[in-house]
Amino acid sequence: MAYSPPQKISAKEAAIQLLSRRDHGRYELEQKLLLKGFEPQDVAATLSLCAEYGYLDDRRFAQAQLRQHLYKGHGERRIRQELQQKRVDDTIIAAVLDEAEVDWFELARTTAKKKFKGRIAMDAKDYAKQVRFLQYRGFDFEQIRYALAKEDHQ
Repeated sequence: MAYSPPQKISAKEAAIQLLSRRDHGRYELEQKLLLKGFEPQDVAATLSLCAEYGYLDDRRFAQAQLRQHLYKGHGERRIRQELQQKRVDDTIIAAVLDEAEVDWFELARTTAKKKFKGRIAMDAKDYAKQVRFLQYRGFDFEQIRYALAKEDHQ
């Protein structure tokens, strides 16, 4: 049997392969296709086609990212920042976060309990460590104060 070089796939085929695995944001998909060496005009046409057929939807992508981050115990700030880094439009981010029926205070408390196994900070250094952890997870100071409140641990 004679050797035949692998067939080069089109930008559309590459996009559909990527989208069949998981949702991507428009910017994320564009960057992946450009890195694969596709021409910018082919990438633009592919993105338009995928959006037209509903294969590419930044709102659906943002909702999927939100679910993933909530599962990991991330707060609203962290989720917003991650979506902004993926260049999801601010109006979509705001809408998705507003629609989410999440009690951020309880999520902060649950995240703290899971990480610190219900133990309260014994000194200022330990408390600061717990605060930093929850800040990194994307919770604001009121949510952190609620999560680390001593009356909850008794």
